[in-house]
Amino acid sequence: MSVRELVVLGTASQVPTRHRNHNGYLLRWDGEGILFDPGEGTQRQMLRAGVAAHDLNRICITHFHGDHSLGLAGVIQRINLDQVPHEVTAHYPHSGQRFFDRLRYATAYRETVRLTEAPVAVDGILAQTPSYTLEARKLSHPVESYGYRLTEPDGRRMLPGRLAAHGIKGPDVGRIQREGRLGDVTLDDVSEVRRGQRFAFVMDTRLCEGVHALAEGCDLLVIESTFLDEDATLAEDHGHLTAGQAAAAARDAGVRHLVLTHFSQRYADPEEFERQARAAGFEGELTVAHDLQRVPVPKRR
Repeated sequence: MSVRELVVLGTASQVPTRHRNHNGYLLRWDGEGILFDPGEGTQRQMLRAGVAAHDLNRICITHFHGDHSLGLAGVIQRINLDQVPHEVTAHYPHSGQRFFDRLRYATAYRETVRLTEAPVAVDGILAQTPSYTLEARKLSHPVESYGYRLTEPDGRRMLPGRLAAHGIKGPDVGRIQREGRLGDVTLDDVSEVRRGQRFAFVMDTRLCEGVHALAEGCDLLVIESTFLDEDATLAEDHGHLTAGQAAAAARDAGVRHLVLTHFSQRYADPEEFERQARAAGFEGELTVAHDLQRVPVPKRR
């Protein structure tokens, strides 16, 4: 059975706390694992969450501030230590190539795995697989930052009532799916589009066009909410979002499940992020993330 879920490895911004590790998020998408923004301590958080190096197929870095990338050195070395048998691809801002190089070769180790570097320089599609299209959009932060979005290809849902009305059954069902027509009956006559699932990952940024493009129509949106609304000026100055801003963007984009994360250590009550998100008018499923939490991608409607 395919699994599509978010495994939260860390939720702190800037510095870890007693209860929150640096950032780290693993998206399980069918048979693949995509690791986003491995901050310091990610390797240990993977162990605690039951995530193995063998589970990783891609690593996506939004930007090269330490709370989003300091764990990269340990993760890369663990991939090689465990001799992961498949290729692993790393996406990151091209402008941060020197930081990636330093982290990749921070210490001596034996390279055993094919790690493909695929830096991001412009908005657009990064990869296409049978299961998803991965794309990036530029965000607004003091250093160059990109958000990521996965979109599953649309499929088809066969409608039993319409099939029966046209007398189509047995092997003929498969035939009309393959060929698109059976006599005078078209595939559109007996089926409907099954919208592919959509996931987006939006970290350190002010509100900008990239935020809205990434969030549009998402089933699951993971987005930073570093500050509460009363500190909106601080958020703007430092290139971040407030809980209300993140929730309003999700509301306007029609997001089904919103995951707020990347919390400043200045706040002691995580429930206030939920209250402000609801006050902003977001009515879908809402998770204020905590370390080692698992969040399933919502089932298709």
